[in-house]
Amino acid sequence: MSEIISIISKSLNIALRNVENTVKLLEEGATIPFISRYRKEVTGGLDEVQIGQINELNDKLHELIKRKEFILKSITEQEKLTPELEKQITDCWDSIQLEDIYLPFKPKRQTRAEIARKKGLEGLAKWLMTQQTGSPEQKALQFINENVPDTKEALKGACDIIAEWVNEDVHARQTIRNIFEKEATITSKVIKDKDKEGEKYADYFDFSAPLSRCPSHRILAIRRAESEGILRVSISPDDEKCLDKLVPKFAKNNTEAADYVEDAITDAYKRLLKPSIETEFANSSKAKADEQAIAVFAENLRQLLLAPPLGQQRILGIDPGYRTGCKLVCLDEQGNLLHNETIYPHPPQNEFTKSASKVSKLVTTYNIDAIAIGNGTASRETEHFITNLRYEKAVKVFVVSENGASIYSASKIAREEFPEYDVTVRGAISIGRRLSDPLAELVKIDPKSIGVGQYQHDVDQSMLKKSLDQTVESCVNLVGVNLNTASKHLLTYVSGLGESLAQNIVNYRTENGAFESRKELKKVSRLGEKAFEQCAGFLRIPGAENPLDNSAVHPESYPIVTKMAKDLGCTLQELIGNKQLIQSINIDKYKSETVGQETLNDILQELEKPGRDPRTKVQVLEFDPNIRTINDVKEGMVLPGIVTNITNFGCFVDFGIKENGLVHISELADRFVSNPTEVVSLHQYVKVRVLSVDMDRKRIQLSMKQTE
Repeated sequence: MSEIISIISKSLNIALRNVENTVKLLEEGATIPFISRYRKEVTGGLDEVQIGQINELNDKLHELIKRKEFILKSITEQEKLTPELEKQITDCWDSIQLEDIYLPFKPKRQTRAEIARKKGLEGLAKWLMTQQTGSPEQKALQFINENVPDTKEALKGACDIIAEWVNEDVHARQTIRNIFEKEATITSKVIKDKDKEGEKYADYFDFSAPLSRCPSHRILAIRRAESEGILRVSISPDDEKCLDKLVPKFAKNNTEAADYVEDAITDAYKRLLKPSIETEFANSSKAKADEQAIAVFAENLRQLLLAPPLGQQRILGIDPGYRTGCKLVCLDEQGNLLHNETIYPHPPQNEFTKSASKVSKLVTTYNIDAIAIGNGTASRETEHFITNLRYEKAVKVFVVSENGASIYSASKIAREEFPEYDVTVRGAISIGRRLSDPLAELVKIDPKSIGVGQYQHDVDQSMLKKSLDQTVESCVNLVGVNLNTASKHLLTYVSGLGESLAQNIVNYRTENGAFESRKELKKVSRLGEKAFEQCAGFLRIPGAENPLDNSAVHPESYPIVTKMAKDLGCTLQELIGNKQLIQSINIDKYKSETVGQETLNDILQELEKPGRDPRTKVQVLEFDPNIRTINDVKEGMVLPGIVTNITNFGCFVDFGIKENGLVHISELADRFVSNPTEVVSLHQYVKVRVLSVDMDRKRIQLSMKQTE
């Protein structure tokens, strides 16, 4: 255990004590959001990213220990385990190196070397490896038997055994691995007669680049095309250089035997070593590309989940359409459905006057504060129609991303929420609720279906799910959750809860009415002390008798705040939000063995602005009214837009038409940009200049340089 802690500490450059304490908390069942928020003294103030890295590396090292145990057992059963070999395995903490050590002992299929051994040719192979003078052919005569008809067959079999020895040599493998690392080239060629079918991969039909400098999006595109049968892909270094490094390690004398050894080394490299290391690098480069793509996806998801909420207002949600009409839903301040119907303001029906009258009447009848329009088909026309109507009160109009709305509307969750309505109504409800609280609505959708990443279907799916689930959990706990209004799906992501306890909370609420205090959570079925400790600080109860129940102050710290108020001669209600009183507190008076400077600073910040929402306020974006379709877009135009997706190679911008434009990473700023997130964030309002319009491929190239 201490060795694992030491490895993690060195790898992540985090103090040994902080790693040890963090691992202990994780193994006791504490969640990452809880540890980063409420155990800062214990971890030395580590943030969620660092705690997540510790958790991941700790898991990997424990998996490595299991693998070492398996390898030791396997070699012991073969009666080949020596004290030196055991120490070598025990001391190894690199998974690739460990597999190299195990390779000679790994149970094999019927290899050429294994067949040669069974024919009794290992002795000849050992003699050749001594590379002494004498005729190999003469020596081979001693090994002719009923299975080995002549010296040629004997020497061939002996060379097969030598080739396997070379392939299984740890130093030989590392030598070739080092050359691959520095100099390997990834090459792709289109498979004959597949050029038309794979036209979208045309950039990779005759592609070559140093593997170490090939960006993740290219690796993923190439691998997808390979899996679709469009490209043939290889990873290769300079073969001559590899052999120049490899041969002198084994062929050391100028004898006839050494010539055979050299031939065996060449065979080992081409037939065994190179394909093996190529597979290794194909896997590792794909894993690295996956990691980078998942990181982009997770960051995009975080920005989407933390998008500005409009808050508790009455909303008219619209899912636009032409032939099937625009689905309208009226929602109250809590997002409950009050009314739904369909209007047909667009072709082919063109019921403009009738539709206008209906919308105006609904706005008045249901006292609508804002209108949310989905950004899909007929979005621009619907926005134009809605903004040109007259209302009896001021109504804000927003265009809302509808990515994943169709996934939600057909899901089990949507059927449970609205069993009596069809998918079109459910989709419009989702659009309206997204404006009110994006986080609360988007947690109901599989993050992979929200559409804010690159190649999400090509990356490691378990790794993607883990990363995205952690991102959702982090966002939910950062914002906090209203215990009395949160859906089961939102509660599921609260620290320490999960699906079962979330359902139990909803059941308790249904049977007993609203929670009056955090303490009441302990009455929920199967919600014990540990779960209460983990979740309580992230749950809010507006209007609770104890005002701290509507803050991020953890119940374990209530006695500290109560003492602060008592020392100041005021009530909790008088203390909360009173900046002057809070600034007069001497926090040194309240320090203890378990409560230090960082926790007390957090408490004071929370007392100043209790239950503050870290999200910004929502804004209205107005597209250029003259741009309706791609035909209206001309080179040189400067247009307002909104960032809809970020990838490693740039960002996509919606400026009011069906097709989003691409701002390549080289066009994001008048300086070098290594990562697009340095410059842009999801849903950021930007100005873009049109560089080119490809009408055939429906592609628009944009620039953000010198647009202000």
